[in-house]
Amino acid sequence: MKHGNRIALLVSVLTCLVAQLSLAAEKTNVILIMADDIGYECYGAYGGTSYKTPVLDRLAEKGTRFSHAYSQPLCTPSRVKIMTGLSNVRNYASFSTLKKTERTFGHMMSEAGYRTAIAGKWQLLGAEHYKAPIKGAGTRPKDAGFERHCLWQVDKLGERFWGPKVTIDGAVKQFPKEVYGPDVYCQFLLERMEEYKDEPFFLYYPMVLVHSPFVPTPDSVDKKSRNKQRNFADMVAYMDKLIGRIVDKSEALGIARKTLILVTGDNGTHKSLKSYMGDKLIVGGKGSPTDAGTRVALFGYQPGTVPAGKVSNALIEFSDFVPTIAEATGAKSLSPTDGVSFLPQLHGEKAVGRDSIFIYYWPRPEKGEPTRFVRNRRWKLYGDGRLFDVKNDVLEKNPVPAGKSKTLRGILQKALDRMPAEGQTLLKFD
Repeated sequence: MKHGNRIALLVSVLTCLVAQLSLAAEKTNVILIMADDIGYECYGAYGGTSYKTPVLDRLAEKGTRFSHAYSQPLCTPSRVKIMTGLSNVRNYASFSTLKKTERTFGHMMSEAGYRTAIAGKWQLLGAEHYKAPIKGAGTRPKDAGFERHCLWQVDKLGERFWGPKVTIDGAVKQFPKEVYGPDVYCQFLLERMEEYKDEPFFLYYPMVLVHSPFVPTPDSVDKKSRNKQRNFADMVAYMDKLIGRIVDKSEALGIARKTLILVTGDNGTHKSLKSYMGDKLIVGGKGSPTDAGTRVALFGYQPGTVPAGKVSNALIEFSDFVPTIAEATGAKSLSPTDGVSFLPQLHGEKAVGRDSIFIYYWPRPEKGEPTRFVRNRRWKLYGDGRLFDVKNDVLEKNPVPAGKSKTLRGILQKALDRMPAEGQTLLKFD
């Protein structure tokens, strides 16, 4: 080989090595999308037949979906848990608040050198329509680690859909009645993706869709429809469309391969709605600790990193997002945490993962009583001793008699006993 050719070959090899090292050194962006009030039964990829979700169905084909992901039964409990990586038994104060002292994945990612932004629904300050001690007792988005925000219900209420009242970087803006709020929140994040594309970023998108009121969307044929079921179907389709805008933007910017997109929901579907999985009727279970209230979809998408077309049977609960995002980005995870990273399962690796999940649920501690349980993929044990075979009794109508399944009951009881029996910060905001 001639001297010139050897030099050219060496330069080529070195160029490839530099490119590979540069790629390896690139930090992973994370976009976490959480839809509002939608159970797993509403997605085609999970067998749902009532609604159109082509974007998320394609995301399942191009990425990985999880068949056993569980939220809290209601919005604020889920939001507090997913943001802090802690069970509600440790840090839940009241509905509509996140304690000022809590550290979130916004803090975690900003401290790791990431640009951060959030858009959609906040409802964690205790807005103006709440009474003491809840009013104003929670946290503002800028104090939760988010550099930029575009949010419904920070300290003001107003509409979330048509003619929304939105807080943008601390300033309240009232939009005209012809403006559709979900477009505003999504556009804000698209602009942040454009702005942050050359830096590592973390975007959190707690959507306002598909929560009530069930009103027509910009794509609805009947703009005056009052049919809740029909309007809900249109809202699901529009939610899917907005998620598609986020995915398309990552691809258009050329950052899809270094961007992990996670999509889930904060709790089950509204109780007034009926959906089908084939000929199987599913009545919405929002607010209930049953599968209809807690079982949610979870999609993971990152071309070249998250395997395509895979379905994971791993047990996932909302405290798991903090350690997963930390491991995916190299950030220092929040500590303490009740979560277990599911990044190995996202990467298609065989991993032990969880053998059970724990849920403590008392959304309004000023009234009522708490619910606590542990479960695995099939069995569920409540704090009051009721045991259910959820696989064969999804509505939890027939508790397993106390004298049966003693070994299984003992295993689940040990998992239950590992967690506190009572909430530790209920109605305590300092």
